[in-house]
Amino acid sequence: MGQVVSAICGAVGTNVAMAVAKAYGRGDIEGLNSLRVDPSQYSDARRYREDNACVELLRKCQFEGASAAIRRDAALKIFHEAESQCFRTNLRLDSLLNNYFGEDAYLVEFIDKARLWISETLGRIPTDVGPRFGPGSTYDDRGRYITVPDKMTSRPTIYESSRDFIPLLERSAWWRSLLVDHARHSDPRTIRGNRFTTVPKESLKDRGICIEAGCNIALQLPIGAMLKRKLYCRNIDLLNGQDRHRRWVQRASLSGEHATIDLSNASDTLALKLVKLLLPPNWFDLLFALRAPYTRLPDGTWVRLEKFSSMGNGFTFELESLIFSAILFACGCGVPGVDFSVFGDDLIVPTGKARTVLAALRYFGFKANSRKTFVEGPFRESCGGDFFDGVPVRAHYVKKIPTSPEQWISLANGLRRLSKQDSQVSFECSPFFLAWKVVLGFIPKHIRQLRGPEQFGDLVIHDDIYPLHQRADFPGQRFLRVYKPVATTLGWEHWKPGVVMAAALYGLPQEGVIPRDAVSGYKVGYIPFS
Repeated sequence: MGQVVSAICGAVGTNVAMAVAKAYGRGDIEGLNSLRVDPSQYSDARRYREDNACVELLRKCQFEGASAAIRRDAALKIFHEAESQCFRTNLRLDSLLNNYFGEDAYLVEFIDKARLWISETLGRIPTDVGPRFGPGSTYDDRGRYITVPDKMTSRPTIYESSRDFIPLLERSAWWRSLLVDHARHSDPRTIRGNRFTTVPKESLKDRGICIEAGCNIALQLPIGAMLKRKLYCRNIDLLNGQDRHRRWVQRASLSGEHATIDLSNASDTLALKLVKLLLPPNWFDLLFALRAPYTRLPDGTWVRLEKFSSMGNGFTFELESLIFSAILFACGCGVPGVDFSVFGDDLIVPTGKARTVLAALRYFGFKANSRKTFVEGPFRESCGGDFFDGVPVRAHYVKKIPTSPEQWISLANGLRRLSKQDSQVSFECSPFFLAWKVVLGFIPKHIRQLRGPEQFGDLVIHDDIYPLHQRADFPGQRFLRVYKPVATTLGWEHWKPGVVMAAALYGLPQEGVIPRDAVSGYKVGYIPFS
């Protein structure tokens, strides 16, 4: 990887690039992470892109030998800071919940407007909710044993406040299979709350998430899907919102008509009392009964939550999108999907309303990420789209130092995408071309020949020229040779008939299920090309 870093930074040749090369050369991870580029200090998209590509290349990399404890402790620190922030917000909002506004009397009209928007969006509370299964862990289902049939077989967990929902679960095929095949598991184990864990985020810190009880996540997910549909009817698209945001910010970077706002730890600072203040009482009661009231930390201690819900809860993303949409509407930002847009904590607002929105967000306990919030200048970013005067300038991020062909292919494709952002310079003349050639040198020759268009992702090395192949067993069909993963599929013979029937009703494939970490390797193969 050192050769790649040297090639990129040497070709860029700026002071920023040289600082990156020196920090990497001496193994200074903290130094690498301390380097930043500010788009407001640039007048040229090309120079910003090149410096930014150098600085951001390894920011999210999980270096071997780097302390996992340090990264986890950084995430725990953020967890506690967010809880303190929510505690202060809850204290401030308590008087509003009791209809005592005092010096904040000016907020009455604002809150009424936000409440009405939310009430009209949500409509009537659902009378029936069927469980859904997500791809991740639950409180007790972890490791490799998190496939849907594994979750259907184990004894589920539930929070005390949620046990009134058990009759809803008992109507499901999941519960019927438990009664037939694992009757002793049909009474869920009551637990106090969720458990804290972390996932990779940056080199020096992880992202904290919380793993929910099995019964609760199975009911949170359909509630989240319901909120998503209701928001879609209000022109807040959480299905295709990322693509729409990227189109909006590209235009905004040219016109300056919209500002982009990003919030620090938004879901962890969504205070309980704010949700209670804005949601209709019956909707609040429903969500409150399904949330985790406590979080178990890695040292075994329990924390009573001041936040409403964390990342890991099945409706947190949709709930925060709802709350932020209402706040923006009450700030006078206009019509959702026309004048402003929301995707989680990625907010796009009219520039003239940005200061008002930021003030409202601060009052309700949120903190804007100053490094990712842009009100002025030629730069805007949202949902993975970075634009400078309408020109894409998004960096490529290496999450792990490459050691295998598929990882080198991903890096090669990332470098090529960087060069293609500049339509004025050919790939061969870009500062990323030499590094791309270096990367190809780490890929075995027979794999290096696997070329194809970008639509095939990292199964191929992206190229404009690539061979297509014919196969005798599929006359008339053309194929592309690719480097594809080999995954292990568990057949249904591993589970009892009741579980198999329930899984079929939930739409699982008849071939079986693919467990976590099922990829055992990669091989050269063929996929149809049309």
